[in-house]
Amino acid sequence: MKQPPLEIDDPGFTASHRAQKRAAVRGSQRWSRRVGLSYLFLAPFLLLFLLFFILPLGYALWISLFADRLVGGSVFVGLQNYVHAFQDSNFWEGVRRTALLLVIQVPVMLVLAMIFALLLDSSIVRFRTLFRLGFFLPYAIPSVVSALLWGYLYSPSFGPLTQVANVMHLPAPGFLTASGMLASIGNIVTWQYTGYNMIIIYAALQAVPSELYDAARVDGATGWSIARYIKFPLITPALVLTGIFSIIGTLQLFNEPQILSTLVPNVIQDHYTPNLYAYTLAFTDQQYNYSAAISFTLGAIVFVGSYIFMFATNRRSLR
Repeated sequence: MKQPPLEIDDPGFTASHRAQKRAAVRGSQRWSRRVGLSYLFLAPFLLLFLLFFILPLGYALWISLFADRLVGGSVFVGLQNYVHAFQDSNFWEGVRRTALLLVIQVPVMLVLAMIFALLLDSSIVRFRTLFRLGFFLPYAIPSVVSALLWGYLYSPSFGPLTQVANVMHLPAPGFLTASGMLASIGNIVTWQYTGYNMIIIYAALQAVPSELYDAARVDGATGWSIARYIKFPLITPALVLTGIFSIIGTLQLFNEPQILSTLVPNVIQDHYTPNLYAYTLAFTDQQYNYSAAISFTLGAIVFVGSYIFMFATNRRSLR
């Protein structure tokens, strides 16, 4: 039978027991101080996170359950805004457009990022720091500035690419036409985020033990074999991470079409992407309730898309 713990006033409670008891109390007090100190350091972040993320998110969810009426003002409509969102052809047109960009542009971007990371990780490239900086620099440029820069290059009237075509007596390239706009936006996104994804993949490659490469070379493995059978399997988590980030970023595309719409408003409509549609509903049409519902619907699509990607990649890795 298990004996009950000795109390401090029991006859069998010796000096050794008292010392152990005091040490346990001091350890518990130190642990409590450490926990309290960590929460103290986290308090500014938690406060800002609550004020600028949780509360606005909760408020947006709350107003998405209401609708403004000419008679009666703001009335509770429940999920009616969400039902309207699922039946909104403008919203789903933007979703299909970003999904097409996701299927085509994201694989190209990630393949380029992987190639650049493998080149930097190999021994054939000199001045690696310079190349890393050069590849990463476009990500350091704000997306609005990037869109303005490429908008100038794409311009059919004063852009340098159009001027070169005119000098060579060639037709002006249709970068900002209805058929070429999506590819032009995909080029901007690829130029800006390839270096960012490359840095993540390159960091994962640096964590691979060099002993594995040495053992593979002793066994006669070539550079491609090492990359295929050692590097690729070990950096799979980094590839999944970059894939998830790319899915989220592509489905939330906003800055590039919004900036380019000022150049060709007849090509990029107010529902070109779901985020642009929600922005237009809120700040142009003053439909804040429905805009909040569109935003949460888009968030659900982003969550489902990211989960499907993670599920598919996890199943493939288990095989």
